Amino acid sequence: MAIRDVLKMGDPRLLEPARPVEDFASHELTQLIVDMHDTMRALNGAGLAAPQIGVGLQVVIFEVVTNPRYPDAENVPFTVLINPLLTPLSDDLEEGWEGCLSVPGMRGLVPRHASLRYQGFDQTGQPIDRTVSGFHARVVQHEVDHLRGILYPMRIRDLRDFGFTETLFPGQNLQDD
Repeated sequence: MAIRDVLKMGDPRLLEPARPVEDFASHELTQLIVDMHDTMRALNGAGLAAPQIGVGLQVVIFEVVTNPRYPDAENVPFTVLINPLLTPLSDDLEEGWEGCLSVPGMRGLVPRHASLRYQGFDQTGQPIDRTVSGFHARVVQHEVDHLRGILYPMRIRDLRDFGFTETLFPGQNLQDD
């Protein structure tokens, strides 16, 4: 178990597409998931993708339960999602404020699909197939973007909607991302 360093925007490894996981029984995958969980929890993250800690594999985790960084967000169950496939359920997009552990101290208004189906596998290779909407859908899209080498600022439509958290939301005491 270890809290790993999170790569910051500007590190070229964050822009590389991740490789699919092939061996679900490996000790390395088990250790990676434990380290990702410990890191996400220590930093109050809503999710974390393996590339954010320098591992180029298609592994994301996410969970939201009373997160100080997202005080109004609904709960999202802890999920390990490997080799994900996202299918938007409509063309409807919703804009919402996002932060990222790889872009600390900043937030941006990002359009995301309002509802989607996600498929993939858990850490034991068992299939996952869920239909979600709202903040859950936003978190999944944000994390899966990391597997494609996309950081949320790349999706912002108007850079006037991107800035430092304490400037955008004065007095709200949102933690650093």
